[in-house]
Amino acid sequence: MPAQSSPEIKALVVCLGNICRSPMGEAVLKDIAQKRGIEIVVDSAGTAGYHVGEEPDERTVAVCKKHNVPIDSHARQVSTSDFVRFTHILASDESNLRNLERIKPSNATAEVRLWGSYLDNKPIPDPYYGGINGFEKVYEQCVRLSNAFLDEVTRTSTQTS
Repeated sequence: MPAQSSPEIKALVVCLGNICRSPMGEAVLKDIAQKRGIEIVVDSAGTAGYHVGEEPDERTVAVCKKHNVPIDSHARQVSTSDFVRFTHILASDESNLRNLERIKPSNATAEVRLWGSYLDNKPIPDPYYGGINGFEKVYEQCVRLSNAFLDEVTRTSTQTS
């Protein structure tokens, strides 16, 4: 018997510039969802437009490659249409969460939360000004947060179907 079709999960991972945490989060969430057989649309964006059009930081790419996680994105800034296009907007830290809440339009349908709220309420620290170890820690956190997020949204969707 075929499974009931559940609402499609569309997640947007958000950090400040969209070159470190959010593209890594996007890549890791896509990879883990695929390995778990969960259909999901994932994208990433920044609350600021500093790096629009740029590829992810080379350290982000290096860590993803080391862990065999495909990564392919270009930085973009969050737009008000994202609040309707996505079902979940995952902020990397409280500052970005506040920025998202500030620009959230009245017709928003996406659930906007700190990504860490799905697990331990911890923000993802910005590794930009540090070394490769900070990027490794962000990767490990993205793995834990991806699993926690997928656990919650798949549990919720099976309860409502």
